[in-house]
Amino acid sequence: MSDRAPQWVERRLPTEESSQLVALVRDIAQREITPRAAEEEEAGRFPREVFTLLSESGLLGLPYDSAHGGGDQPYEVYLQVLEELSAARLTVGLGVSVHSLACHALAGYGTKGQQTEHLPAMLSGGLLGAYCLSEPASGSDAASLVTKAVRDGEDWVITGTKAWITHGGIADFYTVLARTGVEGPRGITAFLVPGDAPGLGAAVPEKKMGMKGSPTAQLHFDGVRVPDARRIGEEGQGFAIALSALDSGRLGIAACAIGVAQAALNEALGYATGRKQFGRPIADFQGLRFMLADMATRIEAGRALYLEAARLRDAGRPFSRQAAMAKLFCTDAAMQVTVDAVQVLGGYGYTQDFPVERLMREAKVLQIVEGTNQIQRMVIARHLAGPESR
Repeated sequence: MSDRAPQWVERRLPTEESSQLVALVRDIAQREITPRAAEEEEAGRFPREVFTLLSESGLLGLPYDSAHGGGDQPYEVYLQVLEELSAARLTVGLGVSVHSLACHALAGYGTKGQQTEHLPAMLSGGLLGAYCLSEPASGSDAASLVTKAVRDGEDWVITGTKAWITHGGIADFYTVLARTGVEGPRGITAFLVPGDAPGLGAAVPEKKMGMKGSPTAQLHFDGVRVPDARRIGEEGQGFAIALSALDSGRLGIAACAIGVAQAALNEALGYATGRKQFGRPIADFQGLRFMLADMATRIEAGRALYLEAARLRDAGRPFSRQAAMAKLFCTDAAMQVTVDAVQVLGGYGYTQDFPVERLMREAKVLQIVEGTNQIQRMVIARHLAGPESR
């Protein structure tokens, strides 16, 4: 093996403060996350103490208003923090992205009273959130969800099942999309549901290929009562709120993917420069050098794509198409880079003694979550050529 130092990314951050922020995140990752990542993933252990530390350090609410406990950071900075965390351990990076997604509805569409009451604890008070849109029979076709919320006086009564919920069963709060009206997207409303609400239960977590430390579970709502004061936005506005959140969430997944890919490249470089065959490092062989060059190029291209989309978002300009492109390209790049990293390590790459096999398994899920990559292609094509003919 090589003593070669990890390949740290030379980031172009907008301020000295943001540079110090990313340096803090990298330090936390090196000390608190990376050393235990492989062991805890194999054991299926969720690192709740790491999320507590991130909350105490002001890192769980970075893109939100400081008046409510957020960090006032642009998405350009927030996404690079996600990349650093994901390079250390995807369970943490993706977990922060999901938490941010769960806060989006209240931060963007809640009343001032709701924001004042709930956001400080959500953003910097140690709470952990989850986002509940998908159902067993409605994943990509989210507008067909059937979980119902029925008005009963000053309360809503929610009944149904949500599926594929990251942090399902361990979250302190859930942003839940439920049907309150007609079929289709216009009959959906958003609610903020406490994690300990009576009638709310979680199934046994899914047994997944990767990210074993991050619980993914179905949630069962058996007559869960939620005060109308916890309804977010207007009745029937929920699907629009969900789509708004997903545009930003897709950028989070893109950044997570580049973090995983960067970690895989670092491992491949370290191995290739230290492993000798035929009397010289295998990194001297042109076939392998070209593979490493392609891996690095995919990573740089993906990073540029998600940052450009983030800057559009920060400027208040439309970014849906670019977010879909970033999610599509970055997650496909992560899959290819991690597969190539396993190839660089040869037989060792196929063993659990090296992290690249875990990174490869984790990369796969990023092509599926927050809208499959086939859905991203549909979104992009719709922006280019208009809606499909019926």
